[in-house]
Amino acid sequence: MSHLDPYGGAEARDWDRPDRPTSLPWPDPDVEPGPWGRGRYVGDRPAQEGRNGHPPAGWDQPPNGRNGARDLEHGDAPTAQIAPVRVGDGRDHDDAPTTQMTPVRVGPGLEHGDAPTTQLAAVPPGDADPEAAPADATDAPGRRHRGRRRAGAGRPATQQSASRAGRNLPAAISVGVGLGAVVLLPLFLYTPAFLLVLVAAFGVGIWEMSRAVRRGGAEVPLVPLVAGGVLTVTLAWFAGLDALLLGLLVTVAGTLVWRLGDGTANLRRDMTAVTLISVYVPFLGGFAALLASSPGDGALRVLVTLVAVVLSDTGGYAAGANFGKRPMAPTISPKKSWEGFAGSVGAAALGSAVLLWALFDVAPWWGAVFGVAVSGAAVLGDLAESMIKRDLGVKDMSNLLPGHGGLMDRLDSVLFAVPTAYLLLVVLVPAVN
Repeated sequence: MSHLDPYGGAEARDWDRPDRPTSLPWPDPDVEPGPWGRGRYVGDRPAQEGRNGHPPAGWDQPPNGRNGARDLEHGDAPTAQIAPVRVGDGRDHDDAPTTQMTPVRVGPGLEHGDAPTTQLAAVPPGDADPEAAPADATDAPGRRHRGRRRAGAGRPATQQSASRAGRNLPAAISVGVGLGAVVLLPLFLYTPAFLLVLVAAFGVGIWEMSRAVRRGGAEVPLVPLVAGGVLTVTLAWFAGLDALLLGLLVTVAGTLVWRLGDGTANLRRDMTAVTLISVYVPFLGGFAALLASSPGDGALRVLVTLVAVVLSDTGGYAAGANFGKRPMAPTISPKKSWEGFAGSVGAAALGSAVLLWALFDVAPWWGAVFGVAVSGAAVLGDLAESMIKRDLGVKDMSNLLPGHGGLMDRLDSVLFAVPTAYLLLVVLVPAVN
């Protein structure tokens, strides 16, 4: 049956049917025990009805059953048995207006509807959202100092802010200084130990590239690639440029034989990746071994090349972060700008002019040409790796170096710069036998 409106005045159907006698389980001085009817007690003393057909306010409901009536189903118990709520002097709920409740006052003699919203204190942005507070806002006394937000349920931890170029600058500087020490100390203290640095660096680079191309679907055998890379760099160190070419051919041929052991399915795709890795990492990197193994001044040749690359990277970062507006290659590397490229070329040209004049007695303008060429090659190498990563759908080659990504993310500029530097130094500074 449909329930009655508790605020209406209609009575329940079959109100006076005393068909199930019962007694109250507790004594009541006002109501005599008698038969239980639908909506009121039926006995020697009739129940008094309140206004609008409701039972009186002091009427108590027996706790027998879920609906408050003994042995009655839910549909049989009327809702009108609930006592009305009285809000005024002798008034039921329907007769009492809501204005009898005490109004909220926010000003002298003003009710809530009359008071303007400007009387409420404005909430500072920092209280509502720590991220929305202005950068120059000072912390009020007693407030927790704004810092890194701890992670919680549904709230991730606040990440460290990166620089405008997208790097964690302190970590990048620390790792860069450490890499420089690893390279320069063996180079000047014991030059043959620099070969071990090259072998380790290019081995890690081959591993990172192999992982990256696997994400693109290619499967390359890692063991023959690493072994061929070590052989290529070693041959270049001891036997020169012709041995470097021979090492590249041996690496590709040996990897092909190894790969044929797994069948010919997807062979073209896998060997394309093998050739790319073999040329990109050990072959181009082998020119660093040619520079370092130059008799007499090999360490200085490596030094001027690395300084030109570092100046190019630093100048491009500084100019691009502060003045970069026109993107250089937005579809390949959106953060590179022509202003950053000008900073790279200018810094490398100026530094190389001074350094080659001081170390090799080369005219400053030729040193500037060397710096411009090395810087251009370094930028092309950076763009080439960005294109490879974009094609493979990866952001960094790995996460070995904090603030830099993977080792290949640092070697990308060097791998294109060392062949350029080697060819120019052969012309500008003939080797001393």
